[in-house]
Amino acid sequence: MQVVQLLNENDTLNLGSKLMEILTKGDVLAITGDLGAGKTTLARGMIQSELGNIEVPSPTYTLVQIYDMKNFELWHCDMYRLEYPEDAHELGLFDAFEDAVCVIEWPEKLGSLLPKNIYNIYLKFDDNGRLAYLEGFEKNL
Repeated sequence: MQVVQLLNENDTLNLGSKLMEILTKGDVLAITGDLGAGKTTLARGMIQSELGNIEVPSPTYTLVQIYDMKNFELWHCDMYRLEYPEDAHELGLFDAFEDAVCVIEWPEKLGSLLPKNIYNIYLKFDDNGRLAYLEGFEKNL
């Protein structure tokens, strides 16, 4: 497991940009952390690294925002409001697991429906900002 210190918002955005260099169609990135830990900021860094300084809102109420990237669609998902894991079927999420890159905030809400072979990032507060714990990445970021 890799640990990356995130001292400020720019560090989080830059980590997102680095993630875009390695993710490919069919990859799933699960981002776990408390409210305000930087989950959406990390996703914003990923999206803005390719699409420029566009608005990237949290998909808390829409559950999914889809972005057309250079080589694939990126599904930015926020499962916080998902009542039952099975409700994700209505979103088309399981097809996206194969055809897109899926960035999922609050992945624990999907329970056993979350794919097994995924990348995980755990964001935790510390005295100097945040720490990002990265699982499943072969390349150091």
